[in-house]
Amino acid sequence: MSGLSHEDEVHPLDSGGGLPELALGSAAAVKPRSRVVRRMLKIAFALIGLFLFILALRMLSKGAGGIGPFLKTNLGIESAVNTLGFGWLFAYGVLSGSPVASIALSFLDSEVITPLQTFTMITGSRLGASFIVLVIGFIYYLRGRQRAASISIGILSLSVTATTYLPALLIGYWLLEGNMLDGLTLALPSSVFDVVEEIFDPMVAWVLGHTNNLVLFGLGIGVLLLAFNLLDRALPQVDAEHNAFGQVGGLIYRPMAMFALGAFVTTLTLSVSVSLSILVPLSARGFIRRENTLPYIMGANITTFIDTLIASLLIKSPFGFTVVMAEIISITIVSLVILLFFYRPYERAILRLLDRVVNNTPVLITFMVTMVVIPIILLLV
Repeated sequence: MSGLSHEDEVHPLDSGGGLPELALGSAAAVKPRSRVVRRMLKIAFALIGLFLFILALRMLSKGAGGIGPFLKTNLGIESAVNTLGFGWLFAYGVLSGSPVASIALSFLDSEVITPLQTFTMITGSRLGASFIVLVIGFIYYLRGRQRAASISIGILSLSVTATTYLPALLIGYWLLEGNMLDGLTLALPSSVFDVVEEIFDPMVAWVLGHTNNLVLFGLGIGVLLLAFNLLDRALPQVDAEHNAFGQVGGLIYRPMAMFALGAFVTTLTLSVSVSLSILVPLSARGFIRRENTLPYIMGANITTFIDTLIASLLIKSPFGFTVVMAEIISITIVSLVILLFFYRPYERAILRLLDRVVNNTPVLITFMVTMVVIPIILLLV
């Protein structure tokens, strides 16, 4: 109507095009500012999470002394077998293994359990942590995904973890009981513990003055879960479809490459539950085949001990670091032996088990019940 083409039209407030340029500049400036805000939030989450993590360890260590008789009298925890079942069930309850591993170290620090019992409790926590992957698979199944694709990763996670961690128990037992790792110790300077006690112990003492050891221990568990939640928010977010997995290409078919990728992603997230849960949507949408996930799970099960290793340095017991290193060494040996010498037979055996469980509802129910009954038996035996 005006005789001008769309390109020739001039906005009434646009004298020389200055306003659009200004608007574009403002929009461009918003993005860097939002990135800065996100970085600052991540730093804040990391600092607060670390503060609460240390506070939780102090609360757990102080409270564990009072909860020790309860564990031995009411739950009958007296042997390494009992602590294996206890750690397994405890991880089911909190749907994570890392907090339970830290609690095991607090028990060790208070001399409630022995180094060997600490080792088996941490092992149990890792067996139980795989359960969350199966839970996420069920959620995908309930949302309309195919059952086999959704539940497979959870079953594979539980199967691979059980078939590697349980043999690793024997190696760990030999390392600890044979005093093979006595020279493998690492401790922070005593001045660091003096600072930690000066900052955190007054807070713990105040809580203990108004409650008792059992309540203090329970509050410590809550603070520990909150600390891990904040630290998770501070860590890099792994986009399963567009980041790490989108770049591997043909490497996804190489067991050692997937082993390294599983170790790397778990190092970034500091959570085996998170790094394995990434596999659920990938498998459900056909991005990754189930057999390619086995070495990934093995790698993830090794570097998941990084946060536990850090926790071992924040307790006074000289055996904490040694116990965690026994876990890392034993599971690494078992995983590498399987990958280098028996991978194809191992892969076929795991996939046969998977097919039987996924494609037969009674077998699936039996599998689920078994995963609950076994740690109960271990706890009560």
